[in-house]
Amino acid sequence: MTTTSPAHLRTSFAALRAQGLRARDAAKQLQLSEGEVLAAHVVSQMSPQAAADSLLATVPLNGDWVTILQGLEAVGPVMALTRNEHIVHEKIGVYRNVSAKGPVGLAIGPEIDLRLFLSQWHAGFHVVEKTDKGEQHSLQFFDRHGQAVHKVHARPQTSLPALEDLVQRHADPAREVSFTPGRITPPTDRPDSEIDCLGLGEAWSAMHDTHEFFEVLKRFQVGRRQALRLMEGVHTRRTPLLAVDWLLNEAAASGLPIMVFVGNPGCIQIHTGAVQRIEPMGPWLNVLDEGFNLHLRGDAVHESWLVTKPTDDGPVTSIELFDESGELITMFFGERKPGKPELPAWRDLAHSLVGGMPPSSHRPQHSQKEAA
Repeated sequence: MTTTSPAHLRTSFAALRAQGLRARDAAKQLQLSEGEVLAAHVVSQMSPQAAADSLLATVPLNGDWVTILQGLEAVGPVMALTRNEHIVHEKIGVYRNVSAKGPVGLAIGPEIDLRLFLSQWHAGFHVVEKTDKGEQHSLQFFDRHGQAVHKVHARPQTSLPALEDLVQRHADPAREVSFTPGRITPPTDRPDSEIDCLGLGEAWSAMHDTHEFFEVLKRFQVGRRQALRLMEGVHTRRTPLLAVDWLLNEAAASGLPIMVFVGNPGCIQIHTGAVQRIEPMGPWLNVLDEGFNLHLRGDAVHESWLVTKPTDDGPVTSIELFDESGELITMFFGERKPGKPELPAWRDLAHSLVGGMPPSSHRPQHSQKEAA
């Protein structure tokens, strides 16, 4: 953690942003987390002149995360953003049906579909940033290490008066927000020799619902990627690392509706529907559709797996991507509802990735800056 004064930090951050760096990258260059940067811009801790000169103005929120998210419905359309180290998932829509049971929450709507792991939510801010397009408003939420778990950005259709009213109800200007250096890391896998592979395979085969998979992993104390590797040839198959490029382009060409899951320790965000505009730009593979954007760092994909899980509605097939450290980047499914079988066209497409893919047409490469 840097010992730079808040005033110098604010000046340095503004200079990096002026150079075109994204907020996350600017914070990284300052050897800080995004959360730490926002904590240095809290209005109540600045002089009036410093606040007037600052690129950012932030106000801490009171920590009633579920009520805050429920209040977003009155704000109207916004952009929900969830990311991890290698992928950014952006959806435009209205927050609906937000609820929680203990530390697990949900937001279930036709556009914004979230799974919330609220024990990881440590701090939140209302953020106002000055830009050449005017003030940009957002709500940003962080884990205890200052890593973003979820962000909500105002759009032209957003009711700013309703957003400001929501912020006023939940603002806690005097709240002192601090973060612990580091990041949340998954536990280290046990040695393969300690895993009951026969029992794991039998439990996997006996599943009635995909949600049972997490309990199976927990029961056998096995990591997700480790389980896929141990069940290779039975319930899983490796696919080429570029399979996701072919997958998205084929889904777009056929109009096949898919589901795209992107998560971090605090949130999973889901897109359901067709994809249309697939654009590779440098190392990034992008979906640039109205209402849905996805930015995947293709060169971060270290393993790609075809995974089959049995359910009462028949097998459910996914394509799952992992980075070099074994962390899950994203998962792709065919669109489906409980009680209905998987789309055969999705299953055929997913299985076509195993052992190679038909040659795809050459696509031009462009440069692109990463999403915020």
